Amino acid sequence: MRRNKSSLAAIARVATLSAAFAATMGLAAAPAIAQTRSLLDLFTGKDDQSQETIQLAQNQVMPGGMPREIDTFEPILSYDTAYNLALAINMYEQIVANGGWGQLPQEVYGLVPGRRSKEVRYLRRRLIISGDLPQEAGVDSRHYDEQVEAAVRLFQARHGLKVNGAIDQPTFFSMNVPASERLAQLKLNQQRVEQIVTDNLSERYVVVNIPAASIEAVENGTVVQRHTAIVGRIDRQTPILESKIHQINFNPYWHVPKSIIQRDLIKYVNENPNYLAEQQIKIYDGNGNEIQASQIDWHTDEAVNYLFRQEPGAENSMGHVKINFYNKHNVYLHDTPQKSLFGETNRFHSSGCVRVEGVEELVAWLLESNGYDVNTVEATFNSGERLDVALNRQVPILTTYISAWANRAGVVQFRDDIYDFDATGQLASLER
Repeated sequence: MRRNKSSLAAIARVATLSAAFAATMGLAAAPAIAQTRSLLDLFTGKDDQSQETIQLAQNQVMPGGMPREIDTFEPILSYDTAYNLALAINMYEQIVANGGWGQLPQEVYGLVPGRRSKEVRYLRRRLIISGDLPQEAGVDSRHYDEQVEAAVRLFQARHGLKVNGAIDQPTFFSMNVPASERLAQLKLNQQRVEQIVTDNLSERYVVVNIPAASIEAVENGTVVQRHTAIVGRIDRQTPILESKIHQINFNPYWHVPKSIIQRDLIKYVNENPNYLAEQQIKIYDGNGNEIQASQIDWHTDEAVNYLFRQEPGAENSMGHVKINFYNKHNVYLHDTPQKSLFGETNRFHSSGCVRVEGVEELVAWLLESNGYDVNTVEATFNSGERLDVALNRQVPILTTYISAWANRAGVVQFRDDIYDFDATGQLASLER
């Protein structure tokens, strides 16, 4: 298993930093809020007061903007992830041992930047303990200033929430998840990561992380592309598996799965008799003969006995492209005409397949060995040509369930346990 210098340095510092953290947080036995120390200070090595680490802490967030340390080149799933999680676990153990961060009072809910209120002191304390607000910001001020707003934005980005700098309902609820629960989440995800990376990761691979609804294309240990995704909803989950991407279908047909015919299509046709025509969906019998919708009894399940095929075009559910990988679940990555869904925070809408924002860039990367670039891919999209391309170099893909991870800068991220795998202690083993 590979270890880079930054990972080894982080592990070597665990004992020293933990001791310093315990000594500092030991002051929490006294009621003075101002004695709480930022976890970020310890992650970044701020105890040595070096100018470099102080600058890192000060630049952790950009006032009014997104945090700088969230969108890094580090993969969610890599050899380093397990070591970063080990460091995060050690620190969260110290937080829990010293009483956690407590529950925010109800009055904190609804606070917005610019407000002056005594409850801001509780918010400051909470953000300092979790490392989102540098300790030097202090807890005595009642002002929800730009520094506090930036810290809230960092917290929201770390938890996959809407980044608006205000204490809205999802942010308030997330801040009140006990530190002990976050620690358990980190430990379970460390097991998941270790289970995966005990097998050698290849130099080039794709990771779909379901709780984050995101996709990473990784090359030589670095994220070269990161895409927003839409994954399976709770009752139609995206499976956890390892496979290889082997084929790209340009401007594809969509063959409607029987499960969707039964669950959705029959209902849609009963609600709107013109639905199939509007969606350019044709019906074929077992001999390949086209039949009309009027020949089917839509008040029964008779429709599942036929093949429903949506023609290529603007309304096609696959969009311009389908990315195939070997699996028994008939799931795949694909484009979508419903681009607006990528702007949502909770992107769990599909029937198990994964929709990809900016899919043309991912397809160009996958077909690099075939001589494609983004311009070639877009030209093929626009041509409307039905074209199937086998990858000259198949690319491993992992669909995973990582709901907590950390990077080498000490930024720890959490996502909601959308499928209840954390709640039931599931390791979410990869199907091969």
